[in-house]
Amino acid sequence: MSNICQKIGLKIKLERSKRKISQEKLAELANVNKNTIYTIEAGTSVPSIVTLEKIALAFGIPLPDLVDTAKFEL
Repeated sequence: MSNICQKIGLKIKLERSKRKISQEKLAELANVNKNTIYTIEAGTSVPSIVTLEKIALAFGIPLPDLVDTAKFEL
C-alpha cells in the first residue's frame, strides 16, 4: 500500500486510541464495517473519501484534519 494510506491508518488509530474507543465502536459510530476500520488502520486498504468523511464525522473533526499526515513519519 502507499505510504499515505499507512499514515492515514496510523492517524485514525491514534485518534481512536486518544478517545479510548474500540475499532468496533468506531465502526458503529461511522456506520462502516469493523473490518473496514481494521484494514484502514493496518494500511492495507485504500479508503474512499466517503469512508474517511464518515470516520471524521464519528470523531467530530473536519475531514482535512483527519487526512493531514504532514507530521507523520513512517
